[in-house]
Amino acid sequence: MTTGNCALSSLEGAFNYKANGQGESEHNTMRLLLFSDLHADGEAALSLASRAFEFDVLVGAGDFAQARRGLNLVLPIFKTLAVPMVFVAGNNESFEELRDACSDAPHIHVLHGDAVELAGQTFFGLGGGVPVTPFGPWSFDLSEEEAELKLRDCPRDAILVSHSPPLGTLDVSSAGKHLGSQSVARCIEEKAPKLAVCGHIHASAGKSEPIGNTTVVNAGPIGIAWELK
Repeated sequence: MTTGNCALSSLEGAFNYKANGQGESEHNTMRLLLFSDLHADGEAALSLASRAFEFDVLVGAGDFAQARRGLNLVLPIFKTLAVPMVFVAGNNESFEELRDACSDAPHIHVLHGDAVELAGQTFFGLGGGVPVTPFGPWSFDLSEEEAELKLRDCPRDAILVSHSPPLGTLDVSSAGKHLGSQSVARCIEEKAPKLAVCGHIHASAGKSEPIGNTTVVNAGPIGIAWELK
């Protein structure tokens, strides 16, 4: 994995481009780079970071680490950038681990049952695997009841970022099982977010589907460019 000083220094142009006020949105369009499930892949993180100057906000929907290891292989890359970011934890790292690892990067907002406003747009986040996964005690999971409590303050018209997809949408595993969250699905149905970004189910990565007027995107590690008008 390429995460050394040489690779990081190659991103200085992207940092300066944004820091100098260039690359800003035009015509009230917010440009988002959506991604998830890096699983400690520094090369994938570096590829995303090299595109950062094109976007107003980077949105990471969890699983930066692999079984609670490897945050240090991807997060330093994102810390070099000036673009604002919204991250939620996946089940491969806890909310506390991700929050603490990003505590020295004020442009990275780690959400879990709370919101942040960037350029007039509200983002609301929920981390963890929902419902509880079969992976054991290392996995950061929430029950549907716990997730519902975390989601209750999600405002209408927000951008919802959750690691787990909604039940029945972009949640079919390679074994053909629906593994999404009832509480996330209910939140989307009731709060009608402008966009719902998720990950977790690798077989659905890179795809999008609607729930009512909300587009749900299972982002994946390659990253999806998205324009929000």
